[in-house]
Amino acid sequence: MKATLEMHGKPTSKVEVTHIDKHGFWIFAEEKEYFLSFSEFPWFKSAKISEINNLLFLHGHHLHWPDLDIDLELDCIKNPAKYPLKDIMK
Repeated sequence: MKATLEMHGKPTSKVEVTHIDKHGFWIFAEEKEYFLSFSEFPWFKSAKISEINNLLFLHGHHLHWPDLDIDLELDCIKNPAKYPLKDIMK
């Protein structure tokens, strides 16, 4: 008798920070790379590299930085015109 393995459910999507520089950082999600500039996402500007790198991808659309208590929908990065951000850092 030959044993077979069956996959149940869908594979979990992976997300990772691929690069950080003085202007912002890039994340890789859903087979694409996205740039988050510090001017558009000021909450990350004073964060430590380790805090930015500690990123979770939940439910296939939700980005969560637990060390920074920051949550973003991936669609916010894909379509920023639909989500005007207000400067709450003042």
